Amino acid sequence: MRALLPDLSPWQTSVDFRRLWKSGLISNFGSFLTLVALPVQLKDLTESTAAVGAIGAVELLPLIVCGLYGGALADALDKRKLIGWTEAGQGLLSAALLLNALLPRPTVWPLYAVAALSSALGSLQRPALDSLWPRIVAHADIPAAASLNSLRWTVGGVAGPALAGVVVAYAGLGWAYAADLLTFAVSVAYIVRIAPSPASHEAAKPSLGAIAEGARYALSRKELLGTYVVDLAAMSLAMPLAVLPFLADELHADWSLGLMYAALPAGSLLVSLTSGWASRIHRHGLMVVLAATGWGLAVAAAGLCGNVWLVLVLLTVGGGFDMVSGIFRAAMWNQTIPDELRGRLAGIELLSYSVGPQLGQVRAGGLAAWAGVRTSVVSGGLACAGAMGLLALCLPRLMTYDARTNEHAVRMREQRAATTPAAG
Repeated sequence: MRALLPDLSPWQTSVDFRRLWKSGLISNFGSFLTLVALPVQLKDLTESTAAVGAIGAVELLPLIVCGLYGGALADALDKRKLIGWTEAGQGLLSAALLLNALLPRPTVWPLYAVAALSSALGSLQRPALDSLWPRIVAHADIPAAASLNSLRWTVGGVAGPALAGVVVAYAGLGWAYAADLLTFAVSVAYIVRIAPSPASHEAAKPSLGAIAEGARYALSRKELLGTYVVDLAAMSLAMPLAVLPFLADELHADWSLGLMYAALPAGSLLVSLTSGWASRIHRHGLMVVLAATGWGLAVAAAGLCGNVWLVLVLLTVGGGFDMVSGIFRAAMWNQTIPDELRGRLAGIELLSYSVGPQLGQVRAGGLAAWAGVRTSVVSGGLACAGAMGLLALCLPRLMTYDARTNEHAVRMREQRAATTPAAG
């Protein structure tokens, strides 16, 4: 049992990691409140699956542009300042949602505007977050820190939506947005206490050329490209979030909406809490494809079920498969990408695991408006599973990746082993 439990070494040895972890937990908790409240408000105002799915459309362009540029900024600026300013900006957006919700007749356009701006700020921030935490923990603690970061996200992902369903149903949308605003304020208070994290002397200035350099490196790594393609396909084809409010209606279980949103991260949480086995797996690419296939099949099965409790169980299983895929994608990235490209590649990684869900919302909402909610969910899950079979045939470098023998993994392992004694 001890081998399955998360390693707490980063938490115990790095005060800045503790502050960053607490900040992220609190911020994520509030963000998941809004994740539930915003589509519910759109559903109430429009009664349209397409309108809810359009959230993904307005978030997509800011995510792509700011994700790439955010990676260049993360390599060139003080990471702590970049995280702090973008976190404060997210708090202002929560305040805008609160003010709109308090109007006698709330309007629709601010919801889309805030969704787009929030996508932009989150995309600017995430590469800095992903490249800051490896700096503030010991090199030997990086795998444990990655696991704890996943745990932080999933705890907020379970508790936030579950509470949001209750808050929205019984207290109102305004309370959900107000709670999100408060969490951003507390999060910023933790971030400002973290030590500065300036750019290295060798860092490239943020520019199109710097972004292109990162893109060229990514294109040269077929196994990395494979992880991006697999996750993009899995999320764009099978992500059901946009239609969950309507699925809860069809099941005559409005009370279950918060639990539906919480079920996916609940599955991720269960995997994170028992992730000790992952360190003994070396065929990371194979695991990414198998887990993505399981994700699609679980979503399809959830769409076929008429019992709300079974739907919740299957969504939880799907979330677990998604986390397994995420663990091994992150392992491949962190074990093989050079430090000087970490921020820019984190921006590309952001696109790989964020663009897919946005496209998935558009697909799910649009297809549900045309063919029905159940058809949207089932067909997306089956299409995902089928796509994984095709990708397994088309991506041999991904399927044969082995962390023990891959040339990039071996090179990074040797470089870090050579620098560790000097750092000590």
